[in-house]
Amino acid sequence: MQTILKEGFFLFFLEYISWMEEMINLNETTGSQVTEFILMGITNSPELQGPLFLLFFFNYMAIVVGNMGLIILTNVDSHLQTPMYFFLRHLAFVDLGYSTTIGPKMLVGFMEEKNIISYNECAIQLGFYVMFIASELFILSAMAYDRYVAICKPLYYMVIMSDMVCWLFVAMSYLYSTMVSLLVAIKLFKLSYCKSNVIRHFYCDIAPVLSITCSDTSEIELITIVLAVLNFVSSLLIILISYTFILVTILRMNSSEGRHKAFSTFGSHLTGVVIFYGTLLFIYLQPQSNHSFENDKIASVFYTLVIPMLNPLIYSLRNKEVKEALRRLFKKIM
Repeated sequence: MQTILKEGFFLFFLEYISWMEEMINLNETTGSQVTEFILMGITNSPELQGPLFLLFFFNYMAIVVGNMGLIILTNVDSHLQTPMYFFLRHLAFVDLGYSTTIGPKMLVGFMEEKNIISYNECAIQLGFYVMFIASELFILSAMAYDRYVAICKPLYYMVIMSDMVCWLFVAMSYLYSTMVSLLVAIKLFKLSYCKSNVIRHFYCDIAPVLSITCSDTSEIELITIVLAVLNFVSSLLIILISYTFILVTILRMNSSEGRHKAFSTFGSHLTGVVIFYGTLLFIYLQPQSNHSFENDKIASVFYTLVIPMLNPLIYSLRNKEVKEALRRLFKKIM
């Protein structure tokens, strides 16, 4: 069954790319007057282009090395074949996914006088970005539930968190996120863009793209608000409920050593959740008077390019099993 789910996931991913290729041709029938967009980028200062290119180049290399390292390590080391590292592997995959959706194009933009992105490329970028971000929300929720079962129901852990259940959690996350991204991208790129073709951002995000359309945006705005609230609240609620049960269980422990061990098992996840959700809250709960695309750029850089770099460090430097797995791997290589 596990093999079937794996094969089904990869086939579905290929089918998603096919759907996106069909979707990006919608502008031929919608009467859109725009065939390409200009991304404003992070800064307009020519003297900052070179230093920023170097900074984000090394940042992206760190993302690739860190997340690919986690994916490979949790695959090859027999001691890391547990549900916790299964979800960590998929967290690394989605981190690598949305940073790769944005990072390389942003780096190219530093070297070009005009950072042009075609209509089709913009649609694909936005679609994959929404898919990976939504997937991260629910993979973090699955990781919180996994820690709840491990700490609160340790005797039934391997029964409850079976391979079948883990793959179902991940498959449902990817399937739902794909449906959300297709809905948003199709609705957004069926609109007409005739006001301007300048996107005040360094990638194709929903709000900057909506700001240049000359169509009625009430429907797509309602859809994005409902989906954003539903995804954010539901995933955060699962995490908070799981953490509540975990804290109650830890406080009931008589042994200080047991409490310390229990805290250490979900401390890394707690750190990652606080950083990721805190950044999203900063963006979407700002007062309207303080809201600006410049603030959004700063926050977007943090959760699309900084957090994917930090996560491998958070989950490896604070984890003895990962550090021991790295030592074993280096011994084999040497």
